[in-house]
Amino acid sequence: MRVFICEYVTSGGMRDKPLPEALVAEGTLIRDAVVADLEELPNVTVALAYDDRLPPPNRDAVPVRKGEDPWICWSSLAQDADVVWPIAQEGGGILARMVRMMDEGGARLIASDPAAITLVASKLKMTERLAAAGIPHVPTFPIDALPAGLDGDLLTKPEDGSGWGSTRAWPNRAALPRSSGLVVQPFVHGTATSLSVLARPDSTTLLAANRLQVSHLVGVFGFEGVTVGGIKDEDGSLADLARRVVAAFPGLSGIVCIDVVLTPQGPRVVEINPRVTVSYAGLHAALGVNPAAFIPELIRDGCPPAVPHLPRPTPVEVKIR
Repeated sequence: MRVFICEYVTSGGMRDKPLPEALVAEGTLIRDAVVADLEELPNVTVALAYDDRLPPPNRDAVPVRKGEDPWICWSSLAQDADVVWPIAQEGGGILARMVRMMDEGGARLIASDPAAITLVASKLKMTERLAAAGIPHVPTFPIDALPAGLDGDLLTKPEDGSGWGSTRAWPNRAALPRSSGLVVQPFVHGTATSLSVLARPDSTTLLAANRLQVSHLVGVFGFEGVTVGGIKDEDGSLADLARRVVAAFPGLSGIVCIDVVLTPQGPRVVEINPRVTVSYAGLHAALGVNPAAFIPELIRDGCPPAVPHLPRPTPVEVKIR
């Protein structure tokens, strides 16, 4: 079985732009962890493309050079593969476009449905769906349509997309920028957490609850890493939350991440990443189990193995740099 792993940044998606150090570091961590897990599975070979400004990930990887269209390269590799695993941020429609293009080649995709990807990429539409489903979440408002009572510590972030790098903190309503395309959220104090979740047609499984390592200096946030399995789900409330979120967003599939903030009143959903994130790089070590072994698209014939009763994760530190 030939599996094409296409991680957007390291596979040449930014070949005509400068390569941001943080995105390269995150993309390389994710790609290499996915490759390592796939290479442990029987009868699986991995195909890769890479931005030729970066070291080749293996001797057979296909370079994307200056002036070349990475999408053409990816399309060719996808057509020659049995399974394609596209990985990209959902902002700007990039991940949804990758999924649509690679689906045309007829290979099985380890990916969420484009409609689900587009829905969760919009913070306003995502929170509307969460509210309709009765799922606790952080309220989100357009910056030009704030409710009268909203003040105090506030956050702004782009309406489309994800990531801590574009999140900013403000001391009050009067300090907010006058920029379109932003949303505003109250600053909810608590523990920044991500849930690594395996979404399959037959089940939703919480693989690990992870403590995010986020810096905050003069209103600017930075994502430094994650302690995979660093949060215990003693009462099963996080596993239940994961099941409710996946049920509310049909089309989420594969290993996805749900960002939440843990408060004394319970967890509140902040974002939904319809893809693997940096936390994947510590999943195998934390669980003692290869999570890729339970992804249905990697099973050629018959039914995929049922997800076992997983042991409590052992905390594993994953640093970006």
